[in-house]
Amino acid sequence: MEAFETHVIFKKKPLPDYQQHFELARKCMDGDRRAQFELYNLYSRAMFNICLRMMGRREEAEDVLQNAFVDIFRKIESFRFESSLGAWIKRIVINSCINELKRRKIEWVEMQENLGADLVSGSSLLTDHESDKIRIRKIREAMHQLPDGYRVVFNLYLMEGYDHREISQILGISEGASKSQYSRAKKKINMILQDQSKAG
Repeated sequence: MEAFETHVIFKKKPLPDYQQHFELARKCMDGDRRAQFELYNLYSRAMFNICLRMMGRREEAEDVLQNAFVDIFRKIESFRFESSLGAWIKRIVINSCINELKRRKIEWVEMQENLGADLVSGSSLLTDHESDKIRIRKIREAMHQLPDGYRVVFNLYLMEGYDHREISQILGISEGASKSQYSRAKKKINMILQDQSKAG
C-alpha cells in the first residue's frame, strides 16, 4: 500500500452564482436584515467546515464562525465586487481562525537539514479500493488529532489551496517552517491512520 497522495484526493467545488450573491451583498450594505440572514445561511455551513478544520474543536469553530460573521457584516461595505463574494468571506473566516490560533501562541517548527527523514513514507491505510468519500472522511478525522501548528498549515495548503509562500506571509513564519509543518502533518496523519487500522 502506498502513502496517500493528497493532491489526488480533494477536488475544487464549482464557483457560486456571482450575480445572485453580489445582489445579496448590495442588500447587506443597505442594512437589509433578511439579506444578512440569507447570506449567513448560504455560506455558514461551508465556513463552519473551514473553522472546524482550522480550530480542530467544534465549540471553538462555532465561536470563531460567529465572530467572523460579525466582522463580515461590519466590513461588507469594503467588498469591492472584484472577486467572488465567497472568496472574500472565506478570507475573513480564515483570518479570524488564524487570529484566534495566534492568541494560543502556536509553536512553529523551522525546516531542518534532516527533514527528509520526516517526510511521509511507507504505507498508509488509504487503499486503492476505498472510495474518495471514505478517504476524505478518514483524513479529516485524523486532522482533528494534529497539533495546532500542523493542522493549520496542512489545512491552508491542502484544503484551501495556499502555497507555502502565501502561508508564510499569512502566519508570519518562514517558508521552511510552513513546509516543515506540512511534511510533519502528513507523516502524523499516516501514523494515525495506521494506528486506526491496527486497532480495527
